[in-house]
Amino acid sequence: MGRPGPPVGDVDSRRRNISEGFAALAASLDPVPDVDRTDVSTVAGDGTELKMSWYRKATAEPPGSAVLYLHGGGFVVSLLPVYDTMIRAYTEATGVPMLLVDYRVAPECPHPTPVEDCYAALYWLAHNAVELGVDPNRIAVMGESAGGGLAAAVALMARDRGGPALAQQLLIYAMLDDRTAGIDPHLPPEYLVFSYDDNHTGWGALLGSALSGDNVSPYAAPARAMDLSGLPDTYIDVGDLDILRDENIEYARRLMAAGIPTELHVMPGLPHGFEMVAPDATLTQRVIVNRLRRLASL
Repeated sequence: MGRPGPPVGDVDSRRRNISEGFAALAASLDPVPDVDRTDVSTVAGDGTELKMSWYRKATAEPPGSAVLYLHGGGFVVSLLPVYDTMIRAYTEATGVPMLLVDYRVAPECPHPTPVEDCYAALYWLAHNAVELGVDPNRIAVMGESAGGGLAAAVALMARDRGGPALAQQLLIYAMLDDRTAGIDPHLPPEYLVFSYDDNHTGWGALLGSALSGDNVSPYAAPARAMDLSGLPDTYIDVGDLDILRDENIEYARRLMAAGIPTELHVMPGLPHGFEMVAPDATLTQRVIVNRLRRLASL
């Protein structure tokens, strides 16, 4: 059995644990010098300054496409320094520039603030596309874990608000459904990098008393959306030792049923955050190749 984690609702301990773990990860990563970073900002819907970073490969002309990247952290952890290296690596490998967003997190800023921040970042990217050397019709949204849920929500929001247009959504073991609570006896607790208590804590911080009720917005929990038609082409990957596995598979199934071209990978033996906890595993490397292929196809 793995060591018990913090109790449900203990946001501070989770922030501390994740920050320490990601600091160790950042120290283990090689620098990526061939990518320029420009710090920019926009104004969120409530007038708050929203900080963002624009990454572009220094030695190549941009391909015309771009990605809005939304970081993970269970809805409760702010942008961590490790993402600087991660986004540089994606940009260096594909040449595709990326906009990384420091969206506000719960419980201090519950729904709808995080998704509205992310939508404001998409709006900024689309409306500054020409200046940035980006084709506004070749913008994708990508995120992992909570960021994957926000990416799916931003895609729904962009569809329903008439833009900005998205060419693809890339959802990486995404938090899509606040109703995921039942414990799967086939998932060994020692492999649950992201536990049911972590999931409940994140959704509870985001939704408060609305959690698991009848009135949760699909812009908070995209699995709640009744209609998935009109969404962009989709890529999803998730490990089969992840409590979010089934909701990602179901979302992919519903996208395909709605006529959305969807690529789904369920990777055996991999947990939540597998590229961080097992970066050298053969299956992890296979997934990274798939992600890079999709990014390069934009």
